[in-house]
Amino acid sequence: MALRRTRTTAAAATGIVSMLAVSAFVGTPAVAEPINTAASTGVFLAPYYTELDLTGDEQVTSADLELLAQALGATATSPSWAAVSTADVDVDGTITLTDIATVSTRIIYDDGPFDLIEATTIDMQAAMNAGVTSSVELTQAYLDRIDAYDRVKVDPATTGRALNSIISTNSTALAAAAAADATRAAEGMTSMLLGIPLAVKDNYNTKDMPTTAGCSCWDGNQTSDDAFMVEGLRAAGSVILAKASLDEFALGFSSAFSSFQEPGASLLVASPYNTTRTAGGSSGGTGAAIAANLAGIGFGSDTGGSIRVPSSYNQLVGIRPTVGLSSRDGIVPLALTQDTGGPIARSVTDAAVALDAVVGVDPADPITAEQTGLVPDSYTEYLDPTALQGTRIGYVASMVGTNATVLRLWNEALDKLRAQGAEIVVIPSSPTLTATLDESSGSTNEFKHDLAIYTQTYLNPAVTARSIPELLASGRMVPNRSTTYTARENVTEEAYQRWAGPTGTHTAAIATGSTFVTSLLDDNNLDSIIYPSTGQYTTISTNMRLSPNTGMPSVTVPMGQSIPTDAGAVAGAGVNLEFLGRNYDEGTLIGLTYAFEQATHARTTPALYGALPTR
Repeated sequence: MALRRTRTTAAAATGIVSMLAVSAFVGTPAVAEPINTAASTGVFLAPYYTELDLTGDEQVTSADLELLAQALGATATSPSWAAVSTADVDVDGTITLTDIATVSTRIIYDDGPFDLIEATTIDMQAAMNAGVTSSVELTQAYLDRIDAYDRVKVDPATTGRALNSIISTNSTALAAAAAADATRAAEGMTSMLLGIPLAVKDNYNTKDMPTTAGCSCWDGNQTSDDAFMVEGLRAAGSVILAKASLDEFALGFSSAFSSFQEPGASLLVASPYNTTRTAGGSSGGTGAAIAANLAGIGFGSDTGGSIRVPSSYNQLVGIRPTVGLSSRDGIVPLALTQDTGGPIARSVTDAAVALDAVVGVDPADPITAEQTGLVPDSYTEYLDPTALQGTRIGYVASMVGTNATVLRLWNEALDKLRAQGAEIVVIPSSPTLTATLDESSGSTNEFKHDLAIYTQTYLNPAVTARSIPELLASGRMVPNRSTTYTARENVTEEAYQRWAGPTGTHTAAIATGSTFVTSLLDDNNLDSIIYPSTGQYTTISTNMRLSPNTGMPSVTVPMGQSIPTDAGAVAGAGVNLEFLGRNYDEGTLIGLTYAFEQATHARTTPALYGALPTR
């Protein structure tokens, strides 16, 4: 399948304020050139790591330092001033050693010790640029962690379970990593995802691993093409490391799957913070793997909460984009009125980096045409620790719930938001908002119809379970799900059209919800609406439905964990704060969640899954 991307997207990272220590230059200094004003093919680390670029390549490198060194002592009357004035950071009218030293801190380079645990894209790129590690070494380290931790019970408790977060690893991952290392050696860091090992949910087509959708009935589904989003990730130079576990066909939140198991057998994904508990779903494998540091960044899909539930259960950042920002083509569908794919990461920075690589107009998913003119050069432009200052953030009291842990964390979060300069506005509920929250998921009425489209387009001809009846007849599925599949098989085409057709009731409900919530934001001059994503390993009423039942984007970010003194505390339980915003306003949400993340640093590392013993 040829690339259909019509927006050039180089992955990018952050406007993070802290400086990286630089003790040497990157590579061999290039011949200095004037600033290039031609259109860029991408943005790196905007704005912090891009604003002092002098050579027009959207990053600070040794070429910029060479140019400054040649202009040392230049003033406003010097011929070279126009080419270097941007780097007069102390605004004293002269290029000095202080300016050169400051510019050098904007190079992504760190030759100090590197720790894989909780490593960000910036950490990995800086270490690879310095030669401290390589993509091959990173990839092997993650493969070693998967081998040591994923299917092995490491929890000493008798009730503990294995993570089971990975369905398959990529036999070509090390070769892809070697290719990324070769690109870096020849061209430098061409993307903030260059050489970064990623895990994608096993409903994303990958041409080098089967796409099982969590069902052993599809173990042989080797597609010849990548999903559109995977194409974008590969184009950015990332390494597709593994396929993450999911609830079979993304039908539920428990993340039970049967892939590559004997008939009648299945596995359940566990949370690395409490292995007696589910990692959530349906993208539970992605959530567990990223939380346990089994890959750099992950991707999931979300119909009614499937990115945000595992993000909340596993103290991660999850982005559910506007329906239309990321193409669903090549992702096994559940309900296309609500389906969307997005990143799951350990930080807002990494989530923004990942999102940059997967947006774009795709003719195979016509709704993506709506994004035209609404996508920034890089979502990392919004990563500002002061982004909450002067904002108005609204919430509906009935969406907070009554759980003691959630209430404590919620009140602490409101205090943090206020301390960062946000005004908190209580929004009264209304019949229209209640109806939007109460609208059912499309997973029952749309699954049969939408799965048939995927089957006809992508399912490998050798796979015999090509319909729900054939799936049931195979016996290769999670046990006790026949009733679930039968209910979906019984949905007629007429029932589907009444629900999801152009004049269907669900189609109308989503349009009404989007219009109403957008007006709610506009009428109250709000930047976002917030609510707890989940409770302690459980959902809160219908909170998860606000984003899918409007098609509007949301970003979920950790706000803390349970403590023993909380009434009804569940050990290891994390709870996230979710920010919902206007269509295609992911940038604002990324800025707000980044500022909240920097003020709280709420994420913790699961104690059971630390560094592997050195060999």
